[in-house]
Order: sequence, then C-alpha cells, then structure tokens
Amino acid sequence: MEPKTPYYQRTGRESLELLSATTAGLTAQEARQRLEEHGPNALAEGKKQSVLQVFLEQFKDLMVFILMIAAVISFFSENAESTIVIFAVLILNAILGTVQHVKAEKSLESLKAMSAPTAKVLRDGRRTLVPSAQVVPGDIVELEAGDMVVADGRILENYSLKVNESSLTGESEGVDKTADAITGGEVALGDQKNMVFSGSLVTYGRAAVVVTATGMSTELGRVAALMNQAKERRTPLQISLDAFSKKLAFCIMAICAVVFAMSLFHQAAVLDALMFAVALAVAAIPEALGSIITIVQAMGTQKMAKQHAIIKDLKAVETLGCVSVICSDKTGTLTLNQMTPQELYTDGRVFPADRIDLSNEPCHILLKSALLASDATTGAQAVGDPTEIALVMLGDMLGVEETVYRAQHPRLGELAFDSDRKLMSTLHEIEGVPTLYTKGALDVLLPRCTHILTSQGRVPMTQDHRQEITRQNAQWSDQGLRVLSFAFRDLDAVRPLELADEREFTFLGLISMIDPPRTEAIQAVADAKRGGIRTVMITGDHKSTAAAIARQLGIFREGDEAVSGPELDAMDQSELDRRLEHISVYARVSPEHKIRIVEAWQRKGKIVSMTGDGVNDAPALKAADIGVAMGITGTEVSKDAASMILTDDNFATIVGAVVNGRGVYANIKNAINFLLSGNMAAIFCVFLTSVLGLTMPFAPVHLLFINLLTDSLPAIAIGMEPAGSGLLDQPPRDPKEPILTRNFMGRILSYGALIAAATLGAYFIGLKDGGAGLGMTLAFSTLTLARLFHGFSCRGEGSIFKLGLATNPYSLGAFAVGVVLLASVLFIPGLSRLFQVSPFSSREIGLVALLAFLPTLLIQLYKVFFLDRKKKNS
Repeated sequence: MEPKTPYYQRTGRESLELLSATTAGLTAQEARQRLEEHGPNALAEGKKQSVLQVFLEQFKDLMVFILMIAAVISFFSENAESTIVIFAVLILNAILGTVQHVKAEKSLESLKAMSAPTAKVLRDGRRTLVPSAQVVPGDIVELEAGDMVVADGRILENYSLKVNESSLTGESEGVDKTADAITGGEVALGDQKNMVFSGSLVTYGRAAVVVTATGMSTELGRVAALMNQAKERRTPLQISLDAFSKKLAFCIMAICAVVFAMSLFHQAAVLDALMFAVALAVAAIPEALGSIITIVQAMGTQKMAKQHAIIKDLKAVETLGCVSVICSDKTGTLTLNQMTPQELYTDGRVFPADRIDLSNEPCHILLKSALLASDATTGAQAVGDPTEIALVMLGDMLGVEETVYRAQHPRLGELAFDSDRKLMSTLHEIEGVPTLYTKGALDVLLPRCTHILTSQGRVPMTQDHRQEITRQNAQWSDQGLRVLSFAFRDLDAVRPLELADEREFTFLGLISMIDPPRTEAIQAVADAKRGGIRTVMITGDHKSTAAAIARQLGIFREGDEAVSGPELDAMDQSELDRRLEHISVYARVSPEHKIRIVEAWQRKGKIVSMTGDGVNDAPALKAADIGVAMGITGTEVSKDAASMILTDDNFATIVGAVVNGRGVYANIKNAINFLLSGNMAAIFCVFLTSVLGLTMPFAPVHLLFINLLTDSLPAIAIGMEPAGSGLLDQPPRDPKEPILTRNFMGRILSYGALIAAATLGAYFIGLKDGGAGLGMTLAFSTLTLARLFHGFSCRGEGSIFKLGLATNPYSLGAFAVGVVLLASVLFIPGLSRLFQVSPFSSREIGLVALLAFLPTLLIQLYKVFFLDRKKKNS
C-alpha cells in the first residue's frame, strides 16, 4: 500500500524503515512471507468470454428472433426448404460474428512479457539471481546498464544511473537518476528522479534500489488495471444499426400482425395466413446486411493496408469516417524520435548545423569537442545516448567520421557524466598538448569559464560575453530546443583526472538539438484541420518543448493553451470541460491523464482517435473510439490495445485512413439503401396482395434467395465503390445522426415503390394469363432482375453517367453473376422445382426484362435532370 508521503519525498533510510528492510536485503524466510502476503510480482489477467458465450450472443437480436419464429412456422406449414434455409442463414451469420468478435486479449500478456525474467537481489546478505515473479517489497535489487527494471523502487545508491522510461512516460530522452529525496510537493512520474519503474530499461550506470511495489501495485500494474477498466466503445454505425434494427423489427411485427389479420378477414386458413406473415417477415428483414457490412469493412481494411494502415477491428473502419478529434502522442508520432542537431553558436555567431564553416577555428574546435567528448556511434545503427547521437550526426553532416577522428585523438582519461555536476570531460593529446574537452549544462559550465575562443584567438570572458551566451541559450530553450555547452582547457601533463580539473575553461560554444517534427506531419495536421478534425498533442515531455513543437506543426495557435499534468490534476471536471477546446498541448501527463482527456472530448459528443506508441498510451488507446498505434516504434502493448496500426509510423497515414473511412461509410449507406429499397418493394407487394385477398406473390424461399444471393453481390460491389473526391473537404459526420434520416427514408420508399409497381405489374399479368403459379414466377423474376438493375442506381448520389459505368467493374460482375443465378433457378429443372417456378414463354421473359429495367430508367432520368444539375450549380 502506498504511504501517505510518497517514497520519492522520503530519504533512502526512511524508505527502508517504512518497508522494514535493510541494505543487506531480506532473509529467505522474510522473502517467502512477503511473497505470500503480496503475491507474485506479475500482472493479473481479466476474465475473458468463452467462444461459446460469444457465439450465443449473436442470437440476442430481435430480428434474429423474428426469423427463428418464421422458420418454426414454415416447418409446421410443411415448408421444410424455407426452414432449412432460414436456420442455415442464422447459423452462418452467428459463426461470422463469432470469428469477428473473438480476439485474443494479448495486452496483458505483452505487459507481462516486458518484465525481466530474473533479477539480482540481496538475500541473506548475498547477491542472488531470482525469477522476477519472486521479487517482493523490501528486496534490495542491483541494477546496471542493460537491465530491465523488474519492480518499482526507491534508489538508495546511485552511480550515474540513466534509465529509458519512454514506454511509460513518453519522454524520448534517458532520465538521469539521483538518490536524493525530492521535496516541494507532488511531481509527475517523469520527474521522480529517485525512483525506478517496472518495465523501464537501464541505459547507463548502476544503482542499488529498494523495491517499493510489485505486480499490480507498480506503475506498469496501474496501466494494466486501467486497460481492464477501459471498455471498448460501440461505433457510431453499431449504435445507428442497433436503433435501426429495433425500429425495423417493431415495424415488421406490426405489419405482420396486420397482414395476418387481413388474411383471416379474407377467410384464409390459419396456416396460410401465418405463411403470408412469414413471407412478409422474410421480405422485410435484410438477412445478409450484417455479413455485407462486414465484407465492405473488410474490403476497406485491405485498401488501407496497402496504404500502411492495418485495421485490427473491422468496426473501426467506419468509425474513422466521423473522427473529429485526434489526440496524438508527440514522440515518434508527430516527431522523428531522433535528436537532431539544429544550430551552433560560437565566435558570437549562429551557424546552421549543416552549413558550418570548418575554416573558422572556433567552429572547427567546437566540432572536435562534440565528437571527442561523447561515446555514441552512427554506423549501420545509431548506438548511444540520443543527445550524443545528435552530436555525432553533426560530424556526419560535415563528412567527419567519428571513429576515424577518435582514433586520431585517443581518449587518455575521462570524468564520466553524472546528474549532480551535469558535466562530462575527456582528456586527449592535441598536437602534443594535453587537452581537456568538457560538455554539459550551461548554468554549470559557464561559471567555470574564464576565457572565450574567438576567430582572433583566446580572449578573457567579459560580462557582455556571458550575457550574450545566456541570451542565446534562453532563446533556443524557449523554442523547445535542448542545448549543450562546450569548453576546453590545457593541462600540464597527461595524468589521472580529478573533479578539481573542471575549472578555468575556455568557452567554445553551444549546440542546439531537437527531436524534430515529421515534415509530412505538418501537412497532415493542416489537412486534418481542413477536414474539420482537431489535433491535440499529448506528451510526457516538458511543456515548453511540447508547445514549441506543436507551434511548428500548426497544432498550437494564437489563443491556445498548454497544460501540464499537475495543472490538469488541479482542474475539476467542469473546469476541464470549459477550457477543453482551448487546450492544444498536454505535457508531463500520466496514463490516467490521457484517459481523462479522451473521455472529456467524448463527453462533448466527439469521436476521438488517440495515437501513441508506448505502454503509457495503451489505456487511452483502448478507451478512445479509434486507438492508433505505431507499427515500427510502438510497443507490443500499444499495438494490442489499438484498433489500427500504422506500419510506416506516419501521422499523415491517419488522415488518409480518415478519407477511406468516410468513403467506407458512404458505401455502407449506399448498400443499405440498395438492400432496404429492394426489401421495401417486396413488403409493398406482400402487403397489397394480402389486403386484396390474393395469393402470395412470393414463397419465403424466393425472398431468401433474393436477399442472400442476388442482392448480396451488388451490395458488396457497391461497397467497393472508389472514394469520391472532396471527402476531406466535408466536416466529420455527426455520430448521433441516424442512418434513416427523413431524406434517406424518402429515397428508400420511393425507390421501393417503383420496383414494387413493376413487380406487381408482372404478378397481375401472370395471374391473369396462367394463374397463381405463373403470377408468383413472374413476380419473383421481375423483383430479382429489377433489384439487380437497381444496384447501378445505388452506387452513389449522382447518375450512372456521372459516376461512370466502368469505374466500378465489380458492379458489372455482380450484375452478370446475379443474372446467371436467376437463369439457373428459372431454367434448371431441379432448381426450378425447389423454387416453385412455373413454365413461362419467351414473350413473358421479355416482359420481365422490360418491367425490371423500367424503375432503374426512371431513377436515372431523375438523377440526370435534377440531382446532377443541382450538384453542378451548388
């Protein structure tokens, strides 16, 4: 249990006393007792649904229940074919739904994998290697470069320890640690310099640490708990479809009851009346809608995969279309995650990093100092501290190879960097003179300088020099740049170095560096703004650095605010909601902060995308409507929690995915228009014939054939329609807007009425010429063919002449296959018996083709003379 006063505010001795531990470590018996008390140092797993539970949940739908009732009625009406087909459809849809919903929850497994398998602890006063799961609070753990931290702990002894905590805090640079207590109130996780945290990596130095928390009590455990609590949100399309399904189901039951009553009124047998009602239910329910939406979404994911966006959750494709806020991590997402040299200051002038004048002696010696007083290399792979890699990159820009340079001037002595003195010094012999090169923080190095190197040589440093150097340092710092200062001095001989040697320096200059914004991210932010999408930066870096980068990216504008994690903690919910739309940058944030920010935007009704690559991003990725992880730099945890993974780590890819998402939604809506207008035609036909007391125009098996086979292919083809131009010039759609708007419903009803009129025309002709059997056959043929033609009208809002007949070859293929399927049912004897088809003449075939084409002709004429002209004039 965390004490009231956090460990980082306590001394090492106080922390040991609180944990009932000593520097000699625990005894084996104490360790066993604590293991029983606190449990293993591992992350707990949440309860998962079984495959059977997921499968059974697929039947918790009102329209599925109606179809099951229809199947039972068909069975008792001695219509076994319909019963078999209906149950086959229901089971197939349940299997498809189960496959889509059952995803292995790997997030916690990935978190567990981040823990080191063993740890070096003191047990009974001896150094012992134990499995990390057996580490307990009070253990003394020894850390050194290359170790993965196995549990949270308070540093007792520090020897230049540097730890990479980017996966937890989002900060790209290694953190220099200390053993001193931190006073002055609460500080953010990234500023707890005397603590180490489970899952982070030791990059330099060594330390002795007392374990303060294990398992689910660690910061990593808190992330796991947040991920368990974060529930996956239903997409806007799911919400709309659920509401639509309920309304449709109630309408179907009401109309079926009316049809059943009308049939009884016309003195039909009870079973015949029930069959009328069953036919209507089968006609009204778009059985293949769920599968078609899944297929359309899958097609969208394939297209996005080619554009470097891997969609893990099919439902996420459509949600992308209404994203209105992108909460983006900075490091590695909007920036390159690579410290890069920017400018040099020496000899009273500023030089761009790639245009340094090496004929200028101060520039030449500054570069020499940067390369020699660092350990990084940039061969096949950059190795070393990010700031030192930036210094070596400076040499690469100028064609100076660091390994060759260092071989010419071997290191003869060294004072390693530590976080207390903030300096690093190396000794070399330069042209026979022992020379000490030093780099470090300006506030520490400048007071130790007595001279400054200029193009005229070494001159005493004046107050004006100091003010100018300090001004330049402040200017760069305000721009979010990291600044290192450099100096040198001559020694009397090559000898062991002492800390007292770091004095009486000659100042060389400053080098600024930054983790720069991605060039393509700047354009992507502008494109997102054009599409009505707000970009918000959320990072573990310092506020000034984050705001400077956000300003370069176009995220931070005049009047915007930047807020730190502690400042966010001080806000209550109402204040955050009030200031939310003015805050563009959040800095020094924790995983809880990220979820809070995401949820604040969601309370405003926004569809939120969260991007990130670290463990600290995972809970927010899961809580967001669309979680986007980086495929190259992202941790496995973030990838498992996300809905989408960018294989190129390119922020601009998100904007392209949004365009595709908007296109997918438009295609889904067009497919729904196609399916429902066709089904509406069947409803009109069944309802009208029941009111008139006529025989059924269709058998249930006819309607299932149309809904599942001939309708499915054009609907899928509509789903593959290329994205229309100008999608990014439109604002995000309102997620609360229902699918069935008044205009959309009017279109469905009018299209359905036209197809119904043609179908009923064929039915009455058949009824007159050959009786109920021929009437049913002609009605079935006309409705099927009319719906196949109707697929061309539902490809988009414009006419087929505006869209182009060949721009979607899939629609042509779907029409051809549909015609072949219909011909098979009509002319192959075995199938014609199964589908209750009566013989008909070639004249009647021509009549069916003419009547079936007529609704599409009228719709296209309307689009040419009204919709195309209206769009052209707008």
